[in-house]
Amino acid sequence: MIKIIGKNGLILGIFALVTTGLIVATFLYTKDTIAQAKQVQLLSILNELVPESSHTNALDTDCIVVEASSLLGNKRQRVFRARNDDEDYAVIIETTAPDGYSGDIDIVVAIDYQSTVLGARVLSHKETPGLGDKIDIRVSDWILDFNDVLYNQETADRWRVKKDGGQFDQFTGATITPRAVVNAIANVAEYANTNTNILFDSQSNCLSDTK
Repeated sequence: MIKIIGKNGLILGIFALVTTGLIVATFLYTKDTIAQAKQVQLLSILNELVPESSHTNALDTDCIVVEASSLLGNKRQRVFRARNDDEDYAVIIETTAPDGYSGDIDIVVAIDYQSTVLGARVLSHKETPGLGDKIDIRVSDWILDFNDVLYNQETADRWRVKKDGGQFDQFTGATITPRAVVNAIANVAEYANTNTNILFDSQSNCLSDTK
């Protein structure tokens, strides 16, 4: 009986090792492909927010990593710069809304040199399907309400959902999610306004940084 149990245990152990090995091998084999696909997706989003006709540089390489800030979700984030030859045009800033209904919401926001939000896209979220997921451009066009909206001291109070006295729609039965996104985008705009020169003048470091 003991021999049988030992034999079965050995078989199970070998099976577990083989399964683990296959999982590790699959991860290593697909890791670069997944990373490349994410980079292609990101570049597509960057060029949606700032069309190629609006800049002459490569957005994905003209990039800096900035230190964690409460205005960017308390995480180190990437900032992509759009330029027309030697003229600074816009920044596209990654941020995280930490107060989504179901957790973090990762967003990218484009802001031009005149403090106009050109647009925003949600990169990832865990919001409730049919309610909070309307922040996703693939589900609804709500996120397009931020296109070409000015942010400055005079307009800052309007950067809220309508339930809070602002200009942006909330969702029926789901106010927490749009409120989190509106706040996050407004915070990015404030960050960009405060750090404009630093964001444009800093040397690119995304490729060498281990963010």
